[in-house]
Amino acid sequence: MRRLTDFVLAHKRWVVAFWVAVLLFGVPNLQRATRAFSQEFSVPGRQGYETNRKLLHLYGIDPNTSSIVAVFRLPATDTLGSPRARRELGTALLNASRAVPGVQYLSFDTTGGSKAFLSADRRTTFAVFYPRFKKNRGFGGPSKEIDALRAALQKHHPAGWTVNVTGIDALSDSGGGGSGPGVLVEALLGGLGALIVLAFVFASFIALVPLVMAVFAIVATFMLMWALTLVASVSFIVQFLVALIGLGVCIDYALLLVVRWREEHANGHAGEQAVRRAMDTAGRAIVFSGTTVGIGLLSLVVLPVPFLRSIGYAGMLIPIVSVLVATTLLPVILATIGERLDWPRIRTERDAPRFWVWWSRWIVRWRWIAAGVALAILIALAIPALRIQIGNASPDSLAKTGDARAGLVALEQSGIGAGALTEYVAVAPVYDAYDVATKLARVSGVRGAAVAPWRSLSSPDVVVAAFPDQEANGGFGRSLYNRLKEAVAPLKGVGIGGQVAGAADFVSAVYSNFPLMIALIAVLTLLLLARAFRSILLPLKAIVLNLLSVAAAWGVLVLVWQEGHGSSLIWGIKPTHAITAFIPLMVFAFLFGLSMDYEVFILSRVREEYDATGSTDEAVVVGLSRTGRLVTSAALILFLAFAALGSGPEVVIKIFATGLAAGIILDATVVRALLVPALVSLFGKWNWWLPRFARPELGSARGADDSV
Repeated sequence: MRRLTDFVLAHKRWVVAFWVAVLLFGVPNLQRATRAFSQEFSVPGRQGYETNRKLLHLYGIDPNTSSIVAVFRLPATDTLGSPRARRELGTALLNASRAVPGVQYLSFDTTGGSKAFLSADRRTTFAVFYPRFKKNRGFGGPSKEIDALRAALQKHHPAGWTVNVTGIDALSDSGGGGSGPGVLVEALLGGLGALIVLAFVFASFIALVPLVMAVFAIVATFMLMWALTLVASVSFIVQFLVALIGLGVCIDYALLLVVRWREEHANGHAGEQAVRRAMDTAGRAIVFSGTTVGIGLLSLVVLPVPFLRSIGYAGMLIPIVSVLVATTLLPVILATIGERLDWPRIRTERDAPRFWVWWSRWIVRWRWIAAGVALAILIALAIPALRIQIGNASPDSLAKTGDARAGLVALEQSGIGAGALTEYVAVAPVYDAYDVATKLARVSGVRGAAVAPWRSLSSPDVVVAAFPDQEANGGFGRSLYNRLKEAVAPLKGVGIGGQVAGAADFVSAVYSNFPLMIALIAVLTLLLLARAFRSILLPLKAIVLNLLSVAAAWGVLVLVWQEGHGSSLIWGIKPTHAITAFIPLMVFAFLFGLSMDYEVFILSRVREEYDATGSTDEAVVVGLSRTGRLVTSAALILFLAFAALGSGPEVVIKIFATGLAAGIILDATVVRALLVPALVSLFGKWNWWLPRFARPELGSARGADDSV
């Protein structure tokens, strides 16, 4: 670290010129970079993915974009047993389909009167529309097609009938899913919150410096990811992670270094000497911390899902670039204009904050109580995680009012149910089509199946749709998917696809490899932190507590969203009954890495004080009192960034933001500010045990007073 610092300070102009050049090149190209990101989600080799790809190629159906469902309710004096009513239905659907070029649809009329489309009283029916696309739409729902069909059906529906247009994407749009503030606005909101926190921490104009560092880091990361798109597909989700996670992480690192630099100034060191001393300690912690965050994100590459791998590669760049900015550009700024920016110096770092000194001594004195209370909180929150259901949000939670909501209510009241929105779509040779429909209709959990009337000029394969008798986004849907595959397994060339099938393949591919991902993170983290802390017990404790912290965050997701104990109260949104498949995985990867930031921040200082004094308890008191305000401020900044992320109307993004925000706050308060110091005090001399063969020749002080 000293060599890097000497090099940077000896070449200040070149360092500044490099980062300014990155900024000047990057800002005008940000939009081009984001346009290069992929919106495709794929699980190659799985039946659902391969069938969905065939559907897109042959018929332009993109199962990642949900179908549009039109719901018709007849007046009390009429039923679809009437030939006249059937003719009116067919005419209305034909006229409405002309509003969207190339749209294909299935209905009671086009499938020869399939009972799958009809309620028991024959007064409610539905039609499923499939807009034609040339490529996978990713998260981009068919909003224009929904609006066009709704307008056309309102114009052409038979007199006295009621018609509503619904579907998963239509419900999401009704909930406001298409009108969020956008990633740049969310980043600005997070930045404003960060500035308020930093102004409180520093009480001087140097509060602006961490935000400036974040701008350089975010722009540079976007440019590196843009370059990565030349050789690999990069998911568009990464732009959210860079703008918000990058904001928090880079500010964390700048906060740590600036606080230590001010402390060195308060102790009589000035100019480059203060920078060098701060870099020797805080700079080293930043490097280790950035590496652990990178490991948490890079671990996604072990999962056999291309878009998650791309997030792993690209996400790893966020902490790496943040570390580079914090260890090159920031030292130059502190050495040149730092003292002028640190005005009016209302608060200095000469003495540790009184509250944190009192808090640290209280924990050391009552360590058993502190550890017990913290563990009780974490375990109580982690237990609900055992009930987590992986799947898409229930349609009932996506919209509270509107036309799409009315359509869903009509389906449920008629007895047809929400299964009409989550159909399975099979591809079968034309000569087997009706046999396939019969087999699928007989599967337990299927309301009915029908052969589509469309034909492809390039293939003899046809489409068969199977409608479950209930909403199929969770465990029921995955179980039904397996039964459907078994039913058609004896037939050659038949595959089961659809949105639910693709989601089931995703869950299977990802979570079957989840233990491998955890093992990889644990091993790499253990090796890295054993070197950083010169201890075996401290890294093991950090891994266990991180896992417990993530489990508690999952528990919050279950309580707030899956079971609705917070979603109804705070947002007025009904329980989702499931957590979207990618969210627990992403929450784990990011929280494991980000929370390790705080572990490194605190224990690096504790280790430093132990080497100086030889007393574990005194090291805990000094280490926590010096880093407690920093860690809680850093956590609050990240919390505000995640709150900004969740300010949009999309339910999925709200759930994701809730998991990250709850995890960060729990980790910084209950885990790092309470449980970690209590356990370090309890472990005493065992904290510093390291096998003889692994001990570096550092000449550090040995514990002269490791007793409690």
